[in-house]
Amino acid sequence: MARVTVYDKSRLPSRHATEGPDRAPHRSYYFAMGLSRDDIARPFVGVVTTWNEAAPCNIALGRQAQAAKRGVAKAGGTPREFTTITVTDGIAMGHQGMKSSLVSREVIADSTELTVRGHAYDALVGLAGCDKSLPGLMMAMVRLNVPSVFMYGGSILPGRFRGRDVTVQDVFEAVGRHAVGDMSDEELAELEAVACPSAGSCGGQFTANTMACVSEAIGLALPGSAGTPAPYETRDQWAEASGEAVMNLLAEGVRPRDIVTLKALENAARIVAASGGSTNGALHLPALAHECGIHFDLHDVAAIFRSTPYIADLKPAGQYVMRDLHDVGGVPMLMKALLDGGYLHGDCMTVTGRTLAENLAGTTFEVNSVVRSTREPITDWGGVVGLSGSLAPEGAIVKVAGLHSLEFRGPARCFDCEEDAMAAVQAGRYEDGEIIVIRYEGPKGGPGMREMLGTTSAIYGQGRGEKVALITDGRFSGATRGFCIGHVGPEAQVGGPIALVEDGDIIVIDATNGRLDLEVAPTVLEERRARWKPRETLYASGTLWKYAQTVGSAQQGAVTHPGGKAESHCYADL
Repeated sequence: MARVTVYDKSRLPSRHATEGPDRAPHRSYYFAMGLSRDDIARPFVGVVTTWNEAAPCNIALGRQAQAAKRGVAKAGGTPREFTTITVTDGIAMGHQGMKSSLVSREVIADSTELTVRGHAYDALVGLAGCDKSLPGLMMAMVRLNVPSVFMYGGSILPGRFRGRDVTVQDVFEAVGRHAVGDMSDEELAELEAVACPSAGSCGGQFTANTMACVSEAIGLALPGSAGTPAPYETRDQWAEASGEAVMNLLAEGVRPRDIVTLKALENAARIVAASGGSTNGALHLPALAHECGIHFDLHDVAAIFRSTPYIADLKPAGQYVMRDLHDVGGVPMLMKALLDGGYLHGDCMTVTGRTLAENLAGTTFEVNSVVRSTREPITDWGGVVGLSGSLAPEGAIVKVAGLHSLEFRGPARCFDCEEDAMAAVQAGRYEDGEIIVIRYEGPKGGPGMREMLGTTSAIYGQGRGEKVALITDGRFSGATRGFCIGHVGPEAQVGGPIALVEDGDIIVIDATNGRLDLEVAPTVLEERRARWKPRETLYASGTLWKYAQTVGSAQQGAVTHPGGKAESHCYADL
């Protein structure tokens, strides 16, 4: 049974909206919604979800929110449900809509902040499904710094196609196979109809599941809550427990910044690398750190990736999906392997009120088909690594999990937008040994830093995934595989070296030593720079224009405000 604590609201933010004679008009609104005086006297807990009908990732969140509200109420709080947006990458992918994706992370964080501030909520439970909604809600939690618990909405179940498990990644790659005549119209239609059989986020270790693992490793989610697939009714139990947990944190005065420390961020980076997770982790972890006022940029993340063994055999590089990880013990099993190997800080506080090591004390790691021991990893260092060099002075990121070679040298074939590159790939207008460069797709230049899954999957589907390389100042989906380098900085729109590359220039990629270099003389680059001008985008007004005016570099997480270091107050203390 949940512990019920009597709270002194004179110390909580909701006092500004509910206490004293001058708040009678405010209370009248709550009476209009059926609340009693007892309800109004309790702490107000925001229960925010990214529920919508855009995609299966979010469709189960409305149900889970009701369970979270039950948990809050059982433990003595008054839950107040609200929703915010999501942009679903699988549907936004491959067209101009993808420019909205990363921007949505900021809108999710900002809109959650505004709702909590405007209504003076005392605590927060956040439930999310799509890629950017997970970091977006976690960013809001540490920004507001009220007691908070995050919960992932759960992964989709794998589809079945001709005797094998499939995910949406297989459908994207099938487009490439279809383009070269290796798959018929009928086969493609059959595959697309069965690849996504349930509610939930994409099943492999793509961005959503990567950030779900992060939510447990960083301490903002209950241990074990991330792995349970969305259709399983046990997700409602996790949601109810999350509602109870946030009330315990409120009673104990434990806030997100007590949990999201530098050590916790390092733990989060470990789990991304160990699971062969999405390169987007190197964008979202610096953004989370920024909200707390902690310096933790792409280079810091990459250093941890480099020193972490890759031990989870998950798609897209491996064989298994999140449901399989759940079946062998879930994220706690992966974390226990890392803790036993000495790769995690066990003394980090979590939303249970206990440390990470205390949470895992009852878990015994056993080698299984999905998760290996750190003593016998798939590879000795992480599935995602950082690069830097003359082509990327601010750094870049590449997923090396599953690659047969970590070095590539070849001539550039340049495109100034994804659409042009995709048209060339589908028409076969590229040669083995080339390095495809897609630029002006960075945070400012896109604007919005699009993912390139459509293009990378088409290349892979054509059977040429490691016969060419691809470099961009944009991003890649967690489902991307092949020799694909993203987050190249400085981006082309601000005059980074990637803007000066010309067709035929030799580029050298050395993932073993973390290098990305352009074999062009500095004097030649200076001559090109003198002729270079920024590229005009289609977006001269609206949200994407506003984003481009404020967004920073990928190196720092593509953030849009000064962050925790600059703040003069914390919402929770107002």
